[in-house]
Amino acid sequence: MNKNCPLTDDAQLYLRHFHQILDNMIHNMTCAELNESVSHNFITQMIPHHEGAIEMSRNLLCFSPNAVLRDIALTIVTEQTRSIQDMLAILCKCREFTNCRPALCAYQNQVKDIFRRMFCSMRNACADTNIDNNFMREMIPHHRGAVEFSALTLKYCICPQLKPILRQIIVSQNQEICEMEHLLRCKSIAGTKHLTSIYGDDSSEKQSVSICTENKRTD
Repeated sequence: MNKNCPLTDDAQLYLRHFHQILDNMIHNMTCAELNESVSHNFITQMIPHHEGAIEMSRNLLCFSPNAVLRDIALTIVTEQTRSIQDMLAILCKCREFTNCRPALCAYQNQVKDIFRRMFCSMRNACADTNIDNNFMREMIPHHRGAVEFSALTLKYCICPQLKPILRQIIVSQNQEICEMEHLLRCKSIAGTKHLTSIYGDDSSEKQSVSICTENKRTD
């Protein structure tokens, strides 16, 4: 968090809700009931991951007027709600596709590493008074975790009905990552141009206010 930019009341409330959602998601993912099926285990851990994204998006929608970002958040809600329904529909079938213990151990160890890096990135995402930027800095590592988790699962012997769901997760969430990264870059460029118009090339003055200025909300 940037100490030079005190958080607004809205930003504090947004972040408080975000961390509650994150804590709940982490608990549900790490405490999910696992068995001898990679397919089953993926579903039981991905559903709370999707639920976290849905709640994070709804949290943003309570605060942000940004039309582009609201569209992304609404798409996340729609697509991940449908993905949860698709996974629940095949869960019983997926339980039949069991894996040997060495494969399960290798898989779950890799999953734990993906989760550890994702949770750490989300917890430590830079936070400031710009709610839009906060959301994107939180959601990008969340989506990257889903892409890595899905790509890993595709390497194992899994239920055939699960494969198209995994591929769709990879495609849709990679696309949303690109959209959010582009928005963050545009906001950064806009902030830099604004500073240049005020300070010219005086980098010492720019440095003292750069982060605050570039993160002011732009409609």
